[in-house]
Amino acid sequence: MKNNKHTASLEEKDVEKTVGMLLRAGVIIASIIVLIGGSLYLFNFGGLPRPDYHLFKGEGSSLITFDGIFMGLFSGKPTGVIQFGVLLLILTPILRILFSLVAFAVERDRLYVFITLIVLSIILASTFGGLKI
Repeated sequence: MKNNKHTASLEEKDVEKTVGMLLRAGVIIASIIVLIGGSLYLFNFGGLPRPDYHLFKGEGSSLITFDGIFMGLFSGKPTGVIQFGVLLLILTPILRILFSLVAFAVERDRLYVFITLIVLSIILASTFGGLKI
């Protein structure tokens, strides 16, 4: 019996390590992409005169949809690259929840699968519910 408990704790530690690595990798990759996009933005637009901060002028609607973000990314627009990095940063904890869901399903822990599905549905609805895809 001791071996089963020891094996289970090793599997839990492996899942925890994998989740930690997933979160670290997601944040690092997203940060690098945002840094690249920021560098491109400064290289292209850094010499322009300062904007008037008394008047707010937001970005166009092309950077708030998935299509717009990917079109901006693939066309090499610095703002598209930055938005893609932010999108990856938002997706990182969602991927963590998906990974946890799979781990709980493999362990056949129905209660945690159910709870994780509820958490995932709430996060997906709140994150992507207002976006036009």
